[in-house]
Amino acid sequence: MARLREIYEYRDMIISLVHRDLRGRYKGSVLGFFWTFLSPLLQLLVYTFVFSIIMRAGIEDYYLFLFVSLVPWTFFSASLSAGANCILNQSNLVNKIYFPREVIPIAHVLYQLVNMLLSYIVVIAVLLVSGKGFNFAAWICFPIVVIQETLLTIGFVFILSAITVFFRDIGYFMPILMMLWQFASPVMYGIDMVPERFRFLYNFNPMSPIVLAYRDIFYYKRFPELSTFVSGTVIGVVALIVGWIVFGRLQRRFAEVM
Repeated sequence: MARLREIYEYRDMIISLVHRDLRGRYKGSVLGFFWTFLSPLLQLLVYTFVFSIIMRAGIEDYYLFLFVSLVPWTFFSASLSAGANCILNQSNLVNKIYFPREVIPIAHVLYQLVNMLLSYIVVIAVLLVSGKGFNFAAWICFPIVVIQETLLTIGFVFILSAITVFFRDIGYFMPILMMLWQFASPVMYGIDMVPERFRFLYNFNPMSPIVLAYRDIFYYKRFPELSTFVSGTVIGVVALIVGWIVFGRLQRRFAEVM
């Protein structure tokens, strides 16, 4: 609890780091922050063309089926891929001043979270324009699923950022791992398309209940199944606790390694 209070006392530093990353992301570009909305919109146009005209997936409104789960996956993937190096990238800060080192991974994930939430503005606009509509009652679950994914992501970034300080190759391996992980997650296909004998493997994938919950809310317009909801909560909390423990033990040697 003392550590939590200390991190909370440095909340202004977290906000400052998030603001710096958001401001610097499109620095020097002509469209600037507008790219936050334009990028997911362009992705949607590509998916619509490919899967509605060229490769017919056999799923109604497949571009929406994919898009509502791809946005949260992009948040998770980008957080882990770049987050593995977030401590190393701030080595000067880590070595010069004292602050809770957890601040850096948390700020990195929150920066990616802001990007995801802004992308969902595009998702909502597309749902309105397409006539797919909403189930506003199911939207009650949306903030909870976002929290579940955020806890899960912070936990993994804690682990990866701490280990990468000692094993730098992890940072190079992460893009490959995230590509494999995406194909092993029900992002581009439904869980019902997986052969029955292999479905149990998805119980070991921490992103499966998260992806399915987002899809239930936005595509199927229904409440996530209770088992999915509970699994997402438990996995998120466990990942955060384990990540925090690992990070806490390894951070003591950051200064001597960097």
